[in-house]
Amino acid sequence: MSGVSIEDVRRVAELANLELTPEEEPRMQRDLNSILGHIAQLNELDTSAVEPMAQVGQVLGGEVFSHGETLRDDVVRPSVDRAAVMAAAPETDGRFFKVPKVIER
Repeated sequence: MSGVSIEDVRRVAELANLELTPEEEPRMQRDLNSILGHIAQLNELDTSAVEPMAQVGQVLGGEVFSHGETLRDDVVRPSVDRAAVMAAAPETDGRFFKVPKVIER
C-alpha cells in the first residue's frame, strides 16, 4: 500500500474546504498515513468468530450493553401536510424552503 501523498492531502483539504498552510501539509500527511497504518493493523485481526452487530446495544455474552435500553418500535405514521408546512415557512418557493447561503467557496 502506498502512502498518502502531499497531492492527496491537498485534495482532501480542498474537499473538506480546509485551508492548510505549507507547514501544515506534511503534518497532515504524517497523521493520515498513521491513521491508515492503524487501520491496516486492525485489518490483520481475525474477526471470523465475532458476530456482526447491527446495534451497539445488542446482547453480548448474555449481558445487554445499552445506554438507551430499548429502541422504540418502527411504526409507519402519517406525515405532516406539505401545504401547511410551506404556508408556515418564512420563505418558500412552494415546494422547498428558501434559506440563506451559508457556504461560500
